[in-house]
Amino acid sequence: MSWMFELRGPVSKSQRTIFGIIGFGLIMLIWVAVTAGDDPIAPRNLLPRPFGECYTHTIDVSYQGTDGKTVVEQRDQKVNSVFGCAFSDMFRDNDLIKNFCLSMGFNLGGYLKAILWSLPIAFLIGLIPLFNALFQSQIDAYRFVPLTAVTSLFLLVWGLGANMKINFLAFGIMIYLVPVIIQRIKDVDDVYVKTVYTLGATKWQTIRSVYIPSVLSKLMDDVRVLTAISWTYIIVAEGMANQGGLGTIIWTSKRFGRPDKVFAILIIFILIGILQDRLFMYLDKKFFPHKYQVTEQYSSELKKESMVELLIDFAIKALIWVCLGAYLILALDEIFNFLDLKLLSYLFGDTLWVIHVIFVGIIAYKVKELVEPMINGRAKSVATT
Repeated sequence: MSWMFELRGPVSKSQRTIFGIIGFGLIMLIWVAVTAGDDPIAPRNLLPRPFGECYTHTIDVSYQGTDGKTVVEQRDQKVNSVFGCAFSDMFRDNDLIKNFCLSMGFNLGGYLKAILWSLPIAFLIGLIPLFNALFQSQIDAYRFVPLTAVTSLFLLVWGLGANMKINFLAFGIMIYLVPVIIQRIKDVDDVYVKTVYTLGATKWQTIRSVYIPSVLSKLMDDVRVLTAISWTYIIVAEGMANQGGLGTIIWTSKRFGRPDKVFAILIIFILIGILQDRLFMYLDKKFFPHKYQVTEQYSSELKKESMVELLIDFAIKALIWVCLGAYLILALDEIFNFLDLKLLSYLFGDTLWVIHVIFVGIIAYKVKELVEPMINGRAKSVATT
């Protein structure tokens, strides 16, 4: 048992899983304890019950009348719970699926734009001394600007539509991502740069063969960390103009005294974050397998994954193919309307272009995976002949 309190001691995967479940159970137990009973420790308007049926009970409300006397009235108070009725109420009253899809469109669109903006800006500042001297200090200073204080600028430039929300999220991610990429460029080992110079590489060849692969291999980890920022800012973005999204449900639920719905949305955010994290890990292994080599051995052997990790990776692969098939059917319906649904337009609205860009990229990559071995095989056969 001494390992539990050893400074920076190792924790096995099985121990982490078991104690993780115990820790989650303790948190839920505390939540249930402080919200139990008719007179809970935590006020229900601040912390709702996690479980239990929704019901209405009568409470006494006292206030001072116009004649100065205390008046006591009986009023009905509804007691809600997060898993008992919040989710079902949101499906019925708040169009949860559509608002979820809108938020995903805003979030993914913000990420796409942030990465597309950040990479060229960061490489210019990180590699070219002139741009570094001009803009490095300003880029570092922008991180301390509270973005919520300058929302009027985004409203002025892009109006109230989806484009404003996506650009707001993109800028919120970019002000943190650009300095990280610049630091990644500085961290590239000089040994690799000197090696390609020795081989006679030009500046562009050095950027393409050394800097870009090195930075991109580490960028996935940075994007995983910055995922939380986009879900933080999305509450602010969707609160403007009340045009839909999970953030809009939070604002309306707070206004109408439904903290159980607020906590239900927060749970959805957590689940999305976990899924995104696993997806980024899968993509990292897919595109940068060298990061997962057994570093203790001089071999190309990859680190062995547990059965749970293998199952998760298989589930992600299957989910990608299922989503790809569903997208192709629904995208064709957008053109030919043979299902009389146009479901993509209904769910994603003005953010539909983001979904098109992502899935077209996936299709292009899958086609490349199929065609590349055929081209390589023909090239080898030509070379041997």
